[in-house]
Amino acid sequence: MRLSLFYEHGLPRPWDERAERDLFHQTLEQIELADRLGFHTAWVVEHHFLEEYAHCSAPEVFLGAASQRTQRIRLGHGIVQMPPLVNHPARVAERIAMLDLLSDGRVEFGTGEASSEAELGGFVVDPGKKRAMWEEALSIAVRCMADTPFSGINGQFVTMPPRNVVPKPLQKPHPPLWVACSRRATIHLAAEKGLGALTFAWVDPEESVNWIKDYYETLATSCVPIGRAVNANVACVTMLMCARTEDDAVARAIEGGNFFGYGSAHYYAFGKHRPGQTNLWDEFVAMQDEAGYSTRAAAAVGERLEAKVDDAGATGLRGSVGTPAQIREYVRRYEDAGADELVFLVQGGRHRHEDIMASLELFGTEVLPEFAERDAAAAEKKAAWLEPIVDAAMARRVDETPALDPGYEFGAIPKSWEDERPHGDMLEFFDEVARRAAR
Repeated sequence: MRLSLFYEHGLPRPWDERAERDLFHQTLEQIELADRLGFHTAWVVEHHFLEEYAHCSAPEVFLGAASQRTQRIRLGHGIVQMPPLVNHPARVAERIAMLDLLSDGRVEFGTGEASSEAELGGFVVDPGKKRAMWEEALSIAVRCMADTPFSGINGQFVTMPPRNVVPKPLQKPHPPLWVACSRRATIHLAAEKGLGALTFAWVDPEESVNWIKDYYETLATSCVPIGRAVNANVACVTMLMCARTEDDAVARAIEGGNFFGYGSAHYYAFGKHRPGQTNLWDEFVAMQDEAGYSTRAAAAVGERLEAKVDDAGATGLRGSVGTPAQIREYVRRYEDAGADELVFLVQGGRHRHEDIMASLELFGTEVLPEFAERDAAAAEKKAAWLEPIVDAAMARRVDETPALDPGYEFGAIPKSWEDERPHGDMLEFFDEVARRAAR
């Protein structure tokens, strides 16, 4: 099982003028360290207008910076928002390809629909159409990366004439494709489309078994890939804070983990938000005090770590927060459940940069190596097992790419205008310009 990192770039109020700058630079330091330690992928979200919860609206820029400060760690979009009103699919393809070239083929291309009113409403996306938008836009982005040239589309949401989209990614036919999943129904969709499943449901290892089983059963029986290759993987997400003592780990992480959960629920479930005015951190602290929730009491969860903690009926996030021995046992349970990748959220609330760096160092030296070693040994076996399944899935795929008109061409705007005039008085002049340019 691969072990990776996940970043939302959360930033609780109050902010000073350097707060966002410091957050991004500290994250780059963390990813540099993770690269040296052998973590597999650094996943970075794309979110818009989600104050305090996620200040990462241009992940392609951040990952571009990370690509130049790392050597081995893969760079994951977790995820690109695909509604065309947010990101035109041709622009997505261009950015993914550019990042893949700059990073020497280390991109993981995760996709999704978005689901918050802050984002969908901000870009005037109809929530009832976002699934259809995602599917159409993803298929176009894949074609833009894989086809020379892209033969055009007259779709429900995107109309685009033939163009050769450049550059092309280093990974062929395109980087591995993923989709964000928060429910078992989306896991099923991921398998049907031949996509890796990025599960953001914060489930315990034993609960994830059925999700993973359903994914691989669906992949084997009814997968029709949306891409030109199948990415058969299930990734689970959990919190990480590793320290020498459980008390230290809990003190450094639990409140931040709970703020992450509160911020998510605020934007996706119960919140009312005033742009530029709502103070999410103050609301969180007040609600926590009102509920009588004790972060230290949350450490008392029995003998085993769980995805969630409970204190007199008040629940919060915990996950891989504890000592190396505790976390090792917890991670092994995901491995035993069949997860292909475990992704650790390491920034939450007011987590201190120094604590995150110490946590990564301790985990990376005392826990990670044994899992990386076993994953390397298992990868070849998995590939052999998957080969006939993937071959069958690709055989079910029907290429519906429209044929390119062999006579299609487009002209420079001034020349085209002149072509449309009754007499075309300037055509000879443009021909002479072309001859001079060639000389």
